[in-house]
Amino acid sequence: CASRLGVSRVWIKDEGQNPTGSFKDRGLRLAVSRALELGAKELALPSAGNAGSAAAAYGAAAGLRVHVVVPSDTPRPILEEMAAFGADVELLNGLISDCGKVVRKGVEQYGWFDLSTLKEPYRVEGKKTTGYELHEQLGGRLPDSIVYPTGGGTGLIGMWKAFNELEAIGWIGSKRPRMVAVQAEGCAPIVKAFDEGTRHAEPWADASTIASGIRVPAAVGDFLILDAVRESGGFAVAVSDDAINAAHLECAKLEGILLCPEGAATLAALIQELASGRIESDEQVMLFNCATGLKYPMQSEHHNIDLGKPIDYDFIRNC
Repeated sequence: CASRLGVSRVWIKDEGQNPTGSFKDRGLRLAVSRALELGAKELALPSAGNAGSAAAAYGAAAGLRVHVVVPSDTPRPILEEMAAFGADVELLNGLISDCGKVVRKGVEQYGWFDLSTLKEPYRVEGKKTTGYELHEQLGGRLPDSIVYPTGGGTGLIGMWKAFNELEAIGWIGSKRPRMVAVQAEGCAPIVKAFDEGTRHAEPWADASTIASGIRVPAAVGDFLILDAVRESGGFAVAVSDDAINAAHLECAKLEGILLCPEGAATLAALIQELASGRIESDEQVMLFNCATGLKYPMQSEHHNIDLGKPIDYDFIRNC
């Protein structure tokens, strides 16, 4: 893949191998554990899907009821996963920001423990383990650039915190990977804020993309994301849904890795920015695949996949 793209080295951090098949396990397992320690009885969060599944799984293990509000177009396998874990799932005809409003009402009215992104510190503490793990898996070094799909941005913020802590304990120096925040063209508030030089992002109107995990019109931690990107010498970039689809297919066919749409967005961004020159050919680049692609049924007609003719079983029996 690296040689074909014309870049020194490409790694994929495949978070689809976590227990519920996504990187959301990292933050939610710690958040749920801490909520249990604090005496919480019922937990709640808005989700694009995977965070709800992780919260439901760890809530089930802890014996806590979990309320999840998700957009109505959340992939069905994820909805079934949450239901299997016993979560109270509410579908909303809207975006994750609308789901957040419903959760806030429940928190105020019923006293639910709010697990929403950056509404408590523990999810970031869990997500920062990615930064430590990268350092360990790469033998005590870090990549030149980290290309990260960015919605609420907890993972990017957590990694940046981990790198600062690694320096504080003397395991790395002051050099940091360039943090590249990837969004979709149909929902790119962080990209717009980065390009305009502002520290806060305006809410994105009419957000739309096939990568539902980064369909976040307003990130609570927008300034933390932008600070990390700028301090690292990185940048924010938007990619089209067509490019996401193409990258998804390309990685599956050439590498045997089934990326989720958000993970495919990082490959699309790498291809795009190698062409633009913002990522150079001598760099070692880490792409993040947030979840297993098995959670996201891809329509064969959308990808122009020829599934062939039905098998003639009578012919087989006669052979």
